[in-house]
Amino acid sequence: MLETLADFAREWAPAVIGALVVIVIARWVIRYAVKGLERALGRQDVDASAVRFLVSVTKALLWVMVFVAVLALFGVPTTSFVAVLGAMGLAIGLALQDVLGNFASGIVILVVKPFVAGEYVEIAGLEGTVKSVEIISSTLLTPDNKRVTIPNGQVTSEPITNYSREGIRRVDLEFGISYDDDLRVAKGVLEGLVLADERVLDEPSPMFPVLSLGDSSVNLGARPWVRAEDYWGLFWDLTERVKLEFDERGISIPYPQTDVHLQGGGSAGDQTAASDTEGR
Repeated sequence: MLETLADFAREWAPAVIGALVVIVIARWVIRYAVKGLERALGRQDVDASAVRFLVSVTKALLWVMVFVAVLALFGVPTTSFVAVLGAMGLAIGLALQDVLGNFASGIVILVVKPFVAGEYVEIAGLEGTVKSVEIISSTLLTPDNKRVTIPNGQVTSEPITNYSREGIRRVDLEFGISYDDDLRVAKGVLEGLVLADERVLDEPSPMFPVLSLGDSSVNLGARPWVRAEDYWGLFWDLTERVKLEFDERGISIPYPQTDVHLQGGGSAGDQTAASDTEGR
């Protein structure tokens, strides 16, 4: 028995000692590698959940490599083992192709940060406030309080409009007045109402252009800048105030009109007709 134990020790002792050395060194290397990765991701201001996930995946992959190296020390053929792991990974990847695509897109979103929770965005034709950003999907809360979950693969494949990131927004207002109204008076009313609102920013300064000479109206514009959170409040308030002030000043907002001239037979009353069409 002693001879058998001695033979076993002489045969396997180098492998056991080598495996212990590899494990100790690998544990030290993996610890510092993980800490280095955490510091690097922290300097890039990566989301905490993404950091935890990337660190866990990195640690798991490194320990798999250590496990394969230890098997090689004991004489276990690792080529077939690695081939089996590769085949299993390929099969799992094909089965979970969509999930893995959403997962990869989630990592991109958490690292690049095109939006974060609390910002108002438009994604894949949907608008709302970002409720949460997860590894697989992102959740929006629409203005009418609907919760919409969008797969991250769809998020990264569509244009993303972030209305909150810059902090300020331009409010685009347009009003049509009659050709018979005084243009200077109408512009003065519009400028006075806009500049009197405390939510309007001094810089960038607001603009009041004549946008176009339409078929039945002169179209005036107002382009004030406000903080992102004041956008809709100012838009709705100014739309109502301008309408009421125009009414008091006798400035009309005409309907689109088309004059139709009929030529040929018929009575004199039938030769000319005008039809008004209601617009938006």
